[in-house]
Amino acid sequence: MKLQIQFALLAAALSVMTHTAHAESFRDRQIDERFAAADKNNDGKLTLDEARAGMPRVADNFDKIDSQKRGYVTLEQIKAAADK
Repeated sequence: MKLQIQFALLAAALSVMTHTAHAESFRDRQIDERFAAADKNNDGKLTLDEARAGMPRVADNFDKIDSQKRGYVTLEQIKAAADK
């Protein structure tokens, strides 16, 4: 009986982990697609104007994401901000 409970808990934990990984993967794909569409000159960077046009939530948080004040944000910076 104890082994069955442990197995059930393990199965539940694996299910949650799989669901979480799938949700993060889906979110990352959405961010990738939106970033690619917003990056009009395909330089791998979004300016504030590009963000305003294609990723308004990024634009709303641009100064926080662009912590080094470079005038642009990268895909990696956006994903890191989304993880917070």
